[in-house]
Amino acid sequence: MIDSAGAPQTVIAARGPNRVDTVYANIMDLMSNGEFPENGRLPTETELAQRFGVSRPTVREALSRLRLDGLIASRRGSGSFVLKRPDRNIKRFAPIESLADVQRCFAYRIALESAAAGLAAELRTPRDLDEIRRTLDHLDRVREQDTLGVDEDLQFHLAIVRASQNIFFVTALEMVGDQMRVAMRLSRSLSLERSRLRREVVQAEHREIVNAIEKGSSVEAAEAMRLHLGNARRRLFEGPQSE
Repeated sequence: MIDSAGAPQTVIAARGPNRVDTVYANIMDLMSNGEFPENGRLPTETELAQRFGVSRPTVREALSRLRLDGLIASRRGSGSFVLKRPDRNIKRFAPIESLADVQRCFAYRIALESAAAGLAAELRTPRDLDEIRRTLDHLDRVREQDTLGVDEDLQFHLAIVRASQNIFFVTALEMVGDQMRVAMRLSRSLSLERSRLRREVVQAEHREIVNAIEKGSSVEAAEAMRLHLGNARRRLFEGPQSE
């Protein structure tokens, strides 16, 4: 395909059972490598549909996910614009096509873990609080030592869900343990390459969740968990320029 200036354009056909994932990953990749530059206007839905060989609703859903990730924004009458360039280092730690699954896992966790945190604030036992505080201390040591800490992060979130006293929440989160590890490894690997302040902000969010559970405030605990996971999803795609 040749653009209006006569330069060749990359054409990546969207194939397979989930074309939305493919289009999402392709646009992410093109934003990351600068073909769709920061502050630049994206091609129209029709142009993107032609480029990737898909329908406009497929493109529209992919763009919706990118808006949810805070990477693009729509302006009425003007189309969609790139807000920030995704971190190019993402591809060093995870295939670009896997990011759609990471995004879906975050959406699942926000719904599940915010509800579980609210219940934990109401129903946690002294033993539960001891376990939550212990896992928080482990995360403090990880931050101080600048180590990856995937297992420690996972155990922190599992401790909170177990404190909900609801086996269904526990089972539901354990079922996506492997997917959580992928997202945590990706997020923490990127975080180690960024400022120490970023890691301190993450740990401060963990403390806010624990403080709300200790207070017994279900509303505050649920909101603190929702805020933390929402921020984690957004931070994942931010490059060093966002510091």
